[in-house]
Amino acid sequence: MKQNFDPNLVSQPNGNYFALPFSVEESKLVIISVPWDVTTSYGKGCAQGPDAMVEASAQIDLHDYHNPEGYKEISTYPIADSILVESTLLARDAEKVIAHLEEGGSEQDDIIKRRLQRINTASEKLNEYVYKTACELLSQNKLVALVGGDHSTPLGLMKAVGEKHGDFGILHIDAHADLRQAYEGFTYSHASIMFNALQEVPSLKKLVQIGIRDYCAKEAEIMENDSRVNTFTDYQIQEDKMCGKTWNTICNEMVAQLPQQVYISFDIDGLSPELCPSTGTPFPGGLTFHEAVYLVHSVVQSGRKIIGFDLTEVAPSRDEENQWDANVGARILFKLCNIALL
Repeated sequence: MKQNFDPNLVSQPNGNYFALPFSVEESKLVIISVPWDVTTSYGKGCAQGPDAMVEASAQIDLHDYHNPEGYKEISTYPIADSILVESTLLARDAEKVIAHLEEGGSEQDDIIKRRLQRINTASEKLNEYVYKTACELLSQNKLVALVGGDHSTPLGLMKAVGEKHGDFGILHIDAHADLRQAYEGFTYSHASIMFNALQEVPSLKKLVQIGIRDYCAKEAEIMENDSRVNTFTDYQIQEDKMCGKTWNTICNEMVAQLPQQVYISFDIDGLSPELCPSTGTPFPGGLTFHEAVYLVHSVVQSGRKIIGFDLTEVAPSRDEENQWDANVGARILFKLCNIALL
């Protein structure tokens, strides 16, 4: 297959990321899609992110600046459409729970307890699906990536990567700290992914958070008191830049906090919101496209190894004729793939 593929020809969309025809068996990196968007509490739509990025990614030229032939090693794991169907159904329950709480209701009300139980049980099953799928691919010595869906989706991959590779750190690019415990009653909320990872992934030894600019007092306590967590807020980063620090110096300081093995968790809202206006909870500030790419590349340049990654919270643009969010998401995904393969 690889011998006959000409990357210079017009792409032929085939349901795979970047319209690549390569099978899981012949590739080094496999992308799992998890179209799940149940617990998001503001803007909806990121469950449609994988399909939108598959479509947008067909327009990407495959000669990458950092890794010109990296495309030869990328494949797409078949998307389980049943995940999207279940997500759509459960999101209705979640909306009722959130509305009830916002109106001053209690999580202990019977109907709310039932809905929360239904959602939390389904989230556990989703985590198990991701975990088992990742374990299967990791047993074949694949590098596994995940595309969400909301930011709750990669917990199973983090667990599988930790079991396969041992001690590691997470480089977390995000506007939000995601350190809330069972936010709004949802055990596996999109706002709880890093709290859950710290609790449930024993081999996670370091969490380095980049660009954080929206968090609560309880999260601030964890950021200050948990020795595993090192947070570079967006405010701190911008102050350093305004005082004359170069982005190279700042990136080196961030990467220095990471262990040898690194997992990257990239919430698209870690970027400046003009790059991702349709994401669920956009927030002013954040990284530019090139700052994010430079940071990720700095991990590899330092001699560290990327052992997995996720990209989450990409929602299709509301303007169907101008899929800007999916375009940016697909290009971030392509950079993550190619740099991870170095």
